[in-house]
Amino acid sequence: MNPILRSTLHGALGFAAVSLAAYSIWAFAPRLAGSEYGMYALIALVFLAGSGLTMSGLLHGEKRLGRFYRMFLPAFFGYALLWILAWVFVKGRPGEWLGAAAGTLFFSAVCWLWLRRPAGFWVGALVLFVLHTVGYFIGGEWMYSVSKVDNVTLAVAKVFLEGLTRQQLGIVAKLGWGLFHGLGFGAGIGFALGWWQRRS
Repeated sequence: MNPILRSTLHGALGFAAVSLAAYSIWAFAPRLAGSEYGMYALIALVFLAGSGLTMSGLLHGEKRLGRFYRMFLPAFFGYALLWILAWVFVKGRPGEWLGAAAGTLFFSAVCWLWLRRPAGFWVGALVLFVLHTVGYFIGGEWMYSVSKVDNVTLAVAKVFLEGLTRQQLGIVAKLGWGLFHGLGFGAGIGFALGWWQRRS
């Protein structure tokens, strides 16, 4: 398998698993942290802590877990902070777009600098932004569609969702958003790291 494709798939599957764990807080225990902002912080902590366990294999060389955390923690922390600021101060769809653009650009820059400025920054950054944002917005469409099963257009999905209670639909909707967001963001991370390390 092509190394960049392998890296992209690794990132998609690894980050999807972490994203499902993080979104589970929203789906099952949103009041665990005491407030909406506390919930966001707790979700970010799950992403920060869990990502190295599933994604460190994306780095080439030895001692990958520690190296991955040193790169990923500041990159993701900045991404999450910019996303939250855009959502709080701009709000709505413009806030989501601004958060996606600013957050993924910051994430890309930190990883690229940490990898010692390899060739092709904008290719990696653009693909990361596109895959992240596609996953996020597909997840959002899933969330708001599944919340009311009558609006679900996919016949297969509708068969599985009919008969669920409103609370169960809410859980499926939130977890689905986490799955799609994780697949997209993870694929973007995997592609970018594979692209920037292609000559190493």
